[in-house]
Amino acid sequence: MVSDERIGTDMVKKIAVFLEMIKFSHTVFALPFAFTGAILAARGLPTATQAFWILMAMVGARTAAMGLNRLIDAEIDARNPRTAGRAIPAGLIGKGTVGLFIVASVLLMLHAAHRLNPLCLYLSPVALFFLVLYSYCKRFTAFAHLVLGICLAAAPLGAWIAIRGSVGVPAMLLGLAVLFWVAGFDILYALQDLEFDRASGLHSIPVRLGVNGSLRTARLFHGAMVLLLALLVPVAGLGGWFVAGFALCVAMLLYEHWLLRGGDLSRLDAAFFNMNGYISITLFVATLVDVLAGRGSA
Repeated sequence: MVSDERIGTDMVKKIAVFLEMIKFSHTVFALPFAFTGAILAARGLPTATQAFWILMAMVGARTAAMGLNRLIDAEIDARNPRTAGRAIPAGLIGKGTVGLFIVASVLLMLHAAHRLNPLCLYLSPVALFFLVLYSYCKRFTAFAHLVLGICLAAAPLGAWIAIRGSVGVPAMLLGLAVLFWVAGFDILYALQDLEFDRASGLHSIPVRLGVNGSLRTARLFHGAMVLLLALLVPVAGLGGWFVAGFALCVAMLLYEHWLLRGGDLSRLDAAFFNMNGYISITLFVATLVDVLAGRGSA
């Protein structure tokens, strides 16, 4: 008979493989924007209870989304040399186990939404719809990048709703900014798979527009993000600390695109992972300091 210790060890290993598979550490992209929305909605710090359940909702939603993406794309990943080593195609974790983690993550998200307020719970199926839709988009549309943007735009918008119980203009501006930010950097990320996607009949902006067209589109989307964040300043009554952080984010965006100038993808990891992580954290810190300093208002 298998010992309890062996069962526990196997479960810990499966959890570790699953967390690596879904790149749990990349939560840094969306989580700071969720708390940015919460801070703007609360005009300060949310309560500890609100912050905890916002965190749980974010963890549940993102874990479910990435798990679904890996599960739905398992056969495609197995054919792609870049992704063939991922957990499912490599046989490190079974589809059934991934399915159980997904169900647990969805339940966590729904329970967290329930603990926040009724509107969060009522809107949860809408969020889940887009999370599932994204994983299928590449099979029929080049606009998967925008659908992913919608998924992550739900972070600040959902956090605002969690605090206020309603939708506000600042949350909509911040959500749209996140949408274009994510869509822009996802186009850059998709450049890695341009040739594979084209040969496999999959759809993306890089497949549709090529490298140069994709770079221009990503710049356009990030320009839209900058404009929306600039509009957020007067609408949310933000002050100098936020503007300073915003200016730093603009500089990082410019540097991100400078790294990829001329279609050079050799520094894509630095442009994608480093810069975008810094951008989300910087904007969160700038908002937090600005609001706590008494200059921010919703």
